[in-house]
Amino acid sequence: MIPALLVSLHSFAQTSDKGSVGKTINKIGNKTAQVAVKGASAVADKKYDGKVGPAGQTIYINKKSHYYYVNARGKKVYVSKSKLRNKPM
Repeated sequence: MIPALLVSLHSFAQTSDKGSVGKTINKIGNKTAQVAVKGASAVADKKYDGKVGPAGQTIYINKKSHYYYVNARGKKVYVSKSKLRNKPM
């Protein structure tokens, strides 16, 4: 009876900790992806100096003249030129 109780307490402690570890791993993965995509965009595409995204993001222009910014998860979010804002001085 006692060994079964100890095993159940031990397994319960492990399962409750996996949630915070999983969230941390996701945050690290998202930040890594964001940095990688921004670095590749800075090398391969042109940076639009006069405009920013809807929330102040850096805008890049690809070879097909499409405007996009990189979100917090490392994904390219394409926006129309009409949604761009003037860069604050």
